[in-house]
Amino acid sequence: MEFSELEQQRVDKIHQMREVGIEPYPTRVERTHTTSEARGLFEAIEGDEDAAPIKATLTGRMRSLRTMGKICFSHIEDATGTVQLFLRINDIGDEAFKQFKEFFNIGDYIQATGEMFRTRTGEVSLRVSSYKMLAKSILPLPAAKNVENEDGEVVQHATLSDPEVRYRQRYADLAVNADVRELFRVRAGVVQSLRDFLNQRDFLEVETPILQPIYGGAAARPFITHHNQLHQDLYLRISFELYLKRLLVGGLDRVYEIGRDFRNEGVSFKHNPEFTQLEFYMAYADYNTIMEMTEQMVSEVAQKTLGTQIIQFDGHEIDLTPPWNRVELRQGLIDAVGIDINEHETAESLEAAMTAKGIKVKPGSPRGKLIDAMMGDILEPSFIQPTFLYNYPRDISPLAKSKPEDPQTVERFEGFIGGMELCNAFTELNDPLDQESRFLELGRTYEDGDDEKNPMDKDYLRAMSYGMPPCGGFGIGVDRLVMLLTNRRSIREVILFPHLRDRDRGSEE
Repeated sequence: MEFSELEQQRVDKIHQMREVGIEPYPTRVERTHTTSEARGLFEAIEGDEDAAPIKATLTGRMRSLRTMGKICFSHIEDATGTVQLFLRINDIGDEAFKQFKEFFNIGDYIQATGEMFRTRTGEVSLRVSSYKMLAKSILPLPAAKNVENEDGEVVQHATLSDPEVRYRQRYADLAVNADVRELFRVRAGVVQSLRDFLNQRDFLEVETPILQPIYGGAAARPFITHHNQLHQDLYLRISFELYLKRLLVGGLDRVYEIGRDFRNEGVSFKHNPEFTQLEFYMAYADYNTIMEMTEQMVSEVAQKTLGTQIIQFDGHEIDLTPPWNRVELRQGLIDAVGIDINEHETAESLEAAMTAKGIKVKPGSPRGKLIDAMMGDILEPSFIQPTFLYNYPRDISPLAKSKPEDPQTVERFEGFIGGMELCNAFTELNDPLDQESRFLELGRTYEDGDDEKNPMDKDYLRAMSYGMPPCGGFGIGVDRLVMLLTNRRSIREVILFPHLRDRDRGSEE
């Protein structure tokens, strides 16, 4: 490794410590309490003159360091909180005090033993009687600077705010930004709450293949890999859908999966090539049932993780309390742009109508893509409060069941919050003959390489042919849900290690 001058100084300290018999990376650690446990025990007996002093051995990363003559102050942090270390030459001796000042830096991990007390300035602290280096940091924590605390004292703290560095070095971001650590604790709580919601309703959590011989279940380009021994191209899944619905055929009436999907598409504030999704499928349900479950689930998750159903996102106050708004897609477009899609049964007719209204179109696009473009560009940004947009064109929803009175419209909805798509759901198509004709129709309508042109999955048709119960299905982007609940505008904020371009490929979007 190559080191800067400052980093080399820390490397030199490692060698100097070993020369005097101090191991900077010891194998064993002793800890009697977390910082919050020690603080709590001290506060519980504080003021009781008969109580024995609280003795503790604490561990953590040094987050601040201040030396005043024969006294040193340092805040250390573990997963439960922070506490101040108070080191005095009279308590630990000349040599130990000298070595502490000489060898320790912000970012090092330390083990400290002593008694808990409160300083004259009122801060709960550990009066250190002995200490040990647990891990020496070579790279200084980013952007260390001097800040003034509540008592007017200047203390050295580490901060990090550059998004580029934060995403590329998430370990450093987590190390210095407590709010980022809290965000990912909230994320874990969101996932657990989703799981609890479904488990309480007798859903079975399952796992389906990530490597698939045929991709499907969504409109997206896949990542392709190759199995050498089998001499077989495989695809990273773009959806769980077709495998989960196979399980309904097998008699598992309520199933769900929380896991990774992979889509070889653009990177943006709401797209990452690798993302987390929840999908569930429920026998004997339709899209009306799933709408009600969706608004119940999202509002309950918010209540459980945040303690409220009123959230702030991108400058808006949003109320997640059911019932949510419901807008039929056809009527929504009539109201927004004055185009009735039922009056334009061909792509050519709809393209002409959109052009006449000044709506930008990609010439030669299929009718379904034209409708989808209007939805995404015009309707989606307007749905700030929770809204279900429902009843979609058949030609962009090949896995959804048609409405009985209108074969060209399917029972599908998407949920939008904060001007962003959150979830997608259908009354699932369970007629294998109709499904086969849909696959064939899409193959004729869309050109090779088009996201909408999914390959024919004959095994899925075989499974359906055994008999699939009437069912409703649902998918939600977990990352986007966390964005909404934590008021983060970029998906990169809520993914621990987001995908980024190589540094030599130019700036990020």
